[in-house]
Amino acid sequence: MVWRLAAVSVLVLGLQGSPPAAVPDRDPKIVTLVAAVSQERLVAILKRLEAFQTRNTLSTVGSPTRGIGAAREWILGEMQSYSPRLQVSFDTYRLAAQGRITRDVEIRNVMAVLPGRSARRIYISGHYDTVAIAGGDAANPLRNAQGELLFADPDSPAPGVDDDGSGTALTMELARVFSQSGIDFDATLVFMCHVAEEQGLFGARLHAQKAAADHVAIEAVFNNDIVGGDRGGDGTADGATIRVYSEGPDDSPSRALARYVERWAARYVPSHRVRLMARPDRFLRGGDHSAYNEFGFAAVGFRESREDFSRQHSARDTFDDISPAYLTENARVNAAAAATLALAPPPPVVTTARGQPTLGRTPGAYDADLRWSASPGAAAYRIFWRPVWGPDWQHDLLVGNATEVVLPDMQIDDYVFGVAALDAAGHESYVSAYVEPPRQNPPIALAPEK
Repeated sequence: MVWRLAAVSVLVLGLQGSPPAAVPDRDPKIVTLVAAVSQERLVAILKRLEAFQTRNTLSTVGSPTRGIGAAREWILGEMQSYSPRLQVSFDTYRLAAQGRITRDVEIRNVMAVLPGRSARRIYISGHYDTVAIAGGDAANPLRNAQGELLFADPDSPAPGVDDDGSGTALTMELARVFSQSGIDFDATLVFMCHVAEEQGLFGARLHAQKAAADHVAIEAVFNNDIVGGDRGGDGTADGATIRVYSEGPDDSPSRALARYVERWAARYVPSHRVRLMARPDRFLRGGDHSAYNEFGFAAVGFRESREDFSRQHSARDTFDDISPAYLTENARVNAAAAATLALAPPPPVVTTARGQPTLGRTPGAYDADLRWSASPGAAAYRIFWRPVWGPDWQHDLLVGNATEVVLPDMQIDDYVFGVAALDAAGHESYVSAYVEPPRQNPPIALAPEK
């Protein structure tokens, strides 16, 4: 069976049945889910988080109305109220004094799990802790003689409405929307409010470390940190785009996830453009997604397009700096991409058990031979390719329920190839790219001198 594109003939091997039917551009269930994101609820969550005055990891835990203890109890109870389908709990660790953690302290991530048909997990996250630097001027922070930042007392005002009340509110609102949607997702969704991000990503790092040790199948992490403001400190405004950062190299799983967000958000939220950033995070900065990257998980970081640095890490990070409409659109971008991914089959495996890519040449040496392992629940696959000096996929082709494709007259040295899995309704996984593994050269032996 042969399909033809402009300059390439494609021979598909091992097909079952007829050529695949065209898949719909949008799923009505996801359209409804995206529309269910409530600006009013986001605003209510932000104002409630602001009312705790500080959520510093080292702040008081004894007050029912102020500090980290009151905040985490409220977040827990609020997410428990959304749906009996949500499994809400504290993810607790006892952290020893180190670095910016000046004393031993118990830290608690707040985690809400929405079970799916499979064990693979997709995370949506933000961090609920806050911090304020000494002196209150985040644009010109006070430092000690060693150049280290000086921080205000943990119980001093640190409302953190944008950093990162915005990501926390987004995570909580999507926990409500997804758990009340009635959709039967294939993937298990986890809505995670991390803690101790400001002191060194401790909440995320400890959770990711435990997940890696327990072989938890985390397929994707959507981390949101500072996503609620549309105006920079220099007066520039941008309420129509959101930045998405991802760890390299070009065809890493995190880069594949970032491209996926751009591709599918454009279908469901076309008025809000995703701007892909080819670096792990903003220059010399980081976020909780980096902790998941550290332990081998695909993770991306969402950031507002125009930051007001003078308000961050200060008592001035209040609700006045928030654009509710902009935050709502960012939540809808997350919802569209996460819902599509959670309904799709898992990405195809394009390596052998030894980690070698299942990409080669046909006997004539000039045709690309792509092979992959079948994904559970897949009804079809989509092949992607681009020239090697290109940042994003330039061509794609929908094929049937095959596990091998030959692309005639395409040198595997000149193109990057990938494949994604689709279910019968057209929900698509992110792309598994064929990547050369790092070379493992043995040490060079030298002859003894005579």
